[in-house]
Amino acid sequence: MLDRRKLAAYVAPMLLFGALLGVNDLLKKIDSSIWLSSSEYWIYPAQTVLCGALLVWFWRQYRLGWPARPGYGLAIAILVFVLWIAPQVFLGFPARTAGFNPNIFANQSPLYGLTVILRFLRLVLVVPVMEEIFWRGFLLRYLIDENFDHVPFGTFSWFSFALVTFGFGLAHSIPDWPAALLTGMLYNSVAYRTKSLSTCALTHAVTNLLLGLWIMKTGQWGFW
Repeated sequence: MLDRRKLAAYVAPMLLFGALLGVNDLLKKIDSSIWLSSSEYWIYPAQTVLCGALLVWFWRQYRLGWPARPGYGLAIAILVFVLWIAPQVFLGFPARTAGFNPNIFANQSPLYGLTVILRFLRLVLVVPVMEEIFWRGFLLRYLIDENFDHVPFGTFSWFSFALVTFGFGLAHSIPDWPAALLTGMLYNSVAYRTKSLSTCALTHAVTNLLLGLWIMKTGQWGFW
């Protein structure tokens, strides 16, 4: 029988994250005031704190362990980073400058620093751990057997591979679909090759760190 607490541990952080994104989109549509039309400047920190708190609360349920074959994960992390920036760097696509720009707080240095720190905590810690727990830790196994915790991590199935790849890809914004679909395949390969959820999280975190540093350097805020 499916353990409800374990199911909540793997799914609840992702559901809360998605719900807050939905609130963000709704607020932008109903009011043009700065607090609502630019609600991402407080919704995103809320995601960092609330989803991070849920991950900590359920931490013992995940049994992440130490990364296995981290070299493979790091190689995939760098490859995925290159895939994401390739359209602008190598193919001449327009720069994506519209998005979450922390420079609006540049004249308020404490607020600017706090904004950047929270943005990187979300990007590099909360999102990689939360997404890998959900996509690779839960769904990749749940699509094989609803008692997913009985399925060894990294068990291969074409059905679960395809659905997780497409689900992961389509969960991103439309301009990111090509890169996100390829990323879904590559992150799945980390799960299959290493049999380690912590390696999946590490791979995702390194990709996001590289992307975050590149965003700060180039000002292409649309990649957040």
